[in-house]
Amino acid sequence: MKLNVDVDQDKCCGAGACVLSAPEVFDQRDEDGIVTLLAPEPTSAHHTAVREAAAMCPTGAIHVSEPD
Repeated sequence: MKLNVDVDQDKCCGAGACVLSAPEVFDQRDEDGIVTLLAPEPTSAHHTAVREAAAMCPTGAIHVSEPD
């Protein structure tokens, strides 16, 4: 199974829960804490953590999809 991850930096409030949940996939900009995406197609080992990060995001800035 493959996952695609996208982030909406305009929605991000810099809470950082995504980085704590999946640091291999997400990071934060030093200047303002806004999310940056390190791995738009994370390995299967990170799928659970990425889904948790998306579910915990207080602004819904993380979008996860499963391409056909």
